Amino acid sequence: MRTLLRLAAGILVLLTGIAIWKMVAKDSPNASPTLAASAPDPPPERANFLPTIPNTAPAPDSAPESMVWIPGGEFSMGAQDPPDMDEVGMQATKDSRPIHRVYVDGFWMDKTDVTNEQFAKFVKATGYVTVAERTPRAEDFPGAPPENLVAGSVVFSPTDHAVPLDNHLQWWSYVKGANWRHPLGPRSDIKGKEKYPVVHVAYEDALAYAKWAGMRLPTEAEWEFAARGGLSGKPFVWGDQFRPNGKWMANTFQGKFPVKGTDKGEDGYVGIAPVAQYPPNGYGLYDMAGNVWQWTSDWYRPDYYARLAAVGGVARNPQGPATPFDPAEPTEKKKTHRGGSFLCTDQYCSRYIVGTRGKGEVSTGTNHLGFRCVKGASAGNRSTGK
Repeated sequence: MRTLLRLAAGILVLLTGIAIWKMVAKDSPNASPTLAASAPDPPPERANFLPTIPNTAPAPDSAPESMVWIPGGEFSMGAQDPPDMDEVGMQATKDSRPIHRVYVDGFWMDKTDVTNEQFAKFVKATGYVTVAERTPRAEDFPGAPPENLVAGSVVFSPTDHAVPLDNHLQWWSYVKGANWRHPLGPRSDIKGKEKYPVVHVAYEDALAYAKWAGMRLPTEAEWEFAARGGLSGKPFVWGDQFRPNGKWMANTFQGKFPVKGTDKGEDGYVGIAPVAQYPPNGYGLYDMAGNVWQWTSDWYRPDYYARLAAVGGVARNPQGPATPFDPAEPTEKKKTHRGGSFLCTDQYCSRYIVGTRGKGEVSTGTNHLGFRCVKGASAGNRSTGK
């Protein structure tokens, strides 16, 4: 992000300025096949999943508000082969191999993504200003024209015609004044959308909220164990079929991606949806696939699973790699995203497949990225009004 910003200083106009540069760093979760190809190749044989072995200890007596108990235990972590084995599906699993055994302790997890209503309470109580609402500093972007140093964020901007799917910058734009209060830009707002997931949150924004609420962000291993809901090796958090008995189970993209007006909302929503509009998984968690991406606390490395597998045995409560590395952009610091979003489609991004991974530069938020929080087993009820 910063390197490209310096190179482009004085050339790009305002709305293709700073956050377009940031989007390059972010590597859209609808990751292009070119970028995804830098990850290790998957094994030729079908992924090997063993049964999930949940802990049998009962849940703690005191349940934090709006959270559910995730028992923890041992499971096979990584992505199943996509059901149709198409190229798009395979690109979504390369950095999620090899399948390896992991153990996580039990924990509490938010039933839903953090909503606009919940985030607003945090902001009111603390006066917190998100990254998207802050004016970029000249010292962070040497050589950038002053007129390009404006607060804003990255918004999905569908094309008016079909385009090759080899450059995600074709459908993302930096929008001045876009932030969590104004998801599509200054003329939009969140009135009546209190129950929608908050978006345009950078990693530090999510951390700040979690700290205020007495919680933390989940590790990637915790997130995946929770998303699987007790199932083992299924391609979706609800089972084997994308639409069991014809029923929509998640908010994804239907239509010719990324062409404007082609998503007809067959799943009930065009664009983002309120939380908890689809059935929960086996642990009572909503929207663990589709709607908005979710931050995890792990640094992103495409070779991390291979490193864990090389050690052998069962990885216990893994915290992710010590340092980030993305071969496509080795100077950018990226955290792992999970779950996919309302823009995921089998034409380009199939990361609603459980076990698949996204990634994002830590200072970049978008209008399809949110988060949820977790607490350790000994944590009591929160007092934040959530």
